[in-house]
Amino acid sequence: MLSLEQTLTTYTRQAVQQLYAFDAADNLIQLQKTRPEFEGHITLVVFPFVKLARKAPAQVAAEIGEWLVNNSQGLVAKYNAVQGFLNLVIDDAFWINQLQAIHADDNYGQQPDRHQLMMVEYSSPNTNKPLHLGHVRNNLLGYSIAKIQETNGWRVVKTNIVNDRGIHICKSMLAWLKFGNGETPESSGKKGDHLIGDYYVRFDKEYKAQIAQLMAAGKDEETAKREAPLMLEAQEMLRKWEANDPEVRALWAKMNSWVYAGFDETYKRLGVAFDKIYYESNTYLEGKSEVERGLAAGLFYRREDGSVWADLTKDGLDEKLLLRSDGTSVYMTQDIGTAKLRFQDYPIDKMVYVVGNEQEYHFQVLSILLDRLGFPFGKELVHFSYGMVELPNGKMKSREGTVVDADDLMDKMVQDAKEISKDKVNTLQGITEDEANEIARKVGLGALKYFILKVDPRKNMLFNPAESIDFNGNTGPFIQYTYARIQSVLRKADKESLITNRESKIEAKELNLIQRLTEYPSAVRQAGTDFSPAVICNYVYALASDFNSFYHDFSILNEEDPAKRGLRLMLCASVAKVIRSAMSLLGIEVPERM
Repeated sequence: MLSLEQTLTTYTRQAVQQLYAFDAADNLIQLQKTRPEFEGHITLVVFPFVKLARKAPAQVAAEIGEWLVNNSQGLVAKYNAVQGFLNLVIDDAFWINQLQAIHADDNYGQQPDRHQLMMVEYSSPNTNKPLHLGHVRNNLLGYSIAKIQETNGWRVVKTNIVNDRGIHICKSMLAWLKFGNGETPESSGKKGDHLIGDYYVRFDKEYKAQIAQLMAAGKDEETAKREAPLMLEAQEMLRKWEANDPEVRALWAKMNSWVYAGFDETYKRLGVAFDKIYYESNTYLEGKSEVERGLAAGLFYRREDGSVWADLTKDGLDEKLLLRSDGTSVYMTQDIGTAKLRFQDYPIDKMVYVVGNEQEYHFQVLSILLDRLGFPFGKELVHFSYGMVELPNGKMKSREGTVVDADDLMDKMVQDAKEISKDKVNTLQGITEDEANEIARKVGLGALKYFILKVDPRKNMLFNPAESIDFNGNTGPFIQYTYARIQSVLRKADKESLITNRESKIEAKELNLIQRLTEYPSAVRQAGTDFSPAVICNYVYALASDFNSFYHDFSILNEEDPAKRGLRLMLCASVAKVIRSAMSLLGIEVPERM
């Protein structure tokens, strides 16, 4: 189905050719929604054609408007020209045809297959702690971007790189060995990721105590941090891990298995998934091999202490450590190896990293290093940089145990939804407790997801649970309630005809709602171009608001005119379909009843 903009672009090009003997490129044909203070549905900006026509802007607008009325096969009913802006009134029959096409299209909004593959990496957790609020934003953005790009015709591989090795992992392992007394998820009743996270916090507590003791004995702070026994033991454990020490590896495998089980539970509840998971423990050796190849080729250099570095000063950056003096690798080493393996595994056309904006420098360096190593995809990597989530009381610090765990956050959101929606749910006849709990789950998680995704991803945001779960305003529950309201109308209509005809008279708010529906494919394309779920949030909120305004002013089931009633029921069904589709791009479920 061609959009109004596509159809008008074709007619405008023909008009300019016939009127002014000029072949107008698409970028010269600028169409925008007509401002509410003027009559019309869509506005053509005619200034790009004024110079070649050698006429005043208002005259050019009038000439093009007259041509469109006479030659657009009934599409343009009338026009008005305001200086260089041509406001076009589109015939009612066009809008009815559009509504019928939208209603009949089960895949409305889906763009054609572009036969290209995009890999989207998100989540990237460490196996020394549970997922927290920052991970929630990362996962929701990554999953939504993947869904949006799939709808834009990409084949998408959703991937995760699990940071399952390194000094931070050894800290949790060492603390469990020293203070755990054999505690397990089964013996403690804790999720495995939460159990390991507790020992990461315990390490930090004991480490700080050792630093304080060393400083009291006369050491300066930096020396105390470096010589604290716990840190020295953790560093030794890391060396043993990289040397494949069987005891260290067995402990590592056991504790990681607890964490993976916990992660899987959280991912499932959050509603995100992956097609392929990579593990740093499997990719860092590939990265070390590439660094050593680059060293031999003179691309990198070794310092006197044995560490390996890349000199990026000619690229306007600084020098970057690639291998420590003891031969252990860093994050950059792992990412080089992971990128190489991914492009071996998949015919990737675009690689997107969903990672916070504090890592912008890291991905600048990664792109340069991959290019220097001769990988053709090096310069084409996309770092989708997003802002941090902040709390009313400041930033989160996982090593100090002051994070907001994803599991606890979801518990709170669902409980809040249950409390707030209790009166609404209790008014539903025949609803069971399990059904009420399921509604609360969808509403609570929908509130969380929408509140996070509606913010421009590149901005830092303040998360406020109370604001997110309001049933009024720009919130997930408001949109979910609109969908449930429509489903109630359609259930009451049962199998009543949703048929209308070209002669049906359309009221202004009905037409506005149809026009909003026709904008959905454009919103999907824009969200894909911008990598921004916020575009979908803005669109679906506007659609829900338009519907509620229409619902308030017009009778649907009590309308006596069958044609009008059929039109309004078709509108209801189409709006519900688009709300469900748009919310699914955000990973949000919509309840049938609320």
